[in-house]
Amino acid sequence: MKMQLDKSRQGQAMVEYIIIVVVIAVAALVVFGLFGDTIKKKMSGAVSALDEDLGSDAQTEAGKSSADTLRNLEADGTGN
Repeated sequence: MKMQLDKSRQGQAMVEYIIIVVVIAVAALVVFGLFGDTIKKKMSGAVSALDEDLGSDAQTEAGKSSADTLRNLEADGTGN
């Protein structure tokens, strides 16, 4: 009897860990969704500080908002 009780508690703990991981993943997606353009601009600034050739391309891409990219994706299917 005691062994069955311990196994069910282990299963319960696993479910709790999975729920925590899912909540953290959803929170990360929400944060990236809200601050995606800001994160993109910061990353392009870091890239341009490391490599000027790639940095200019990154700065150009960072100038586009994610809403513009989605609109272009719906219009022509490429997102450019």
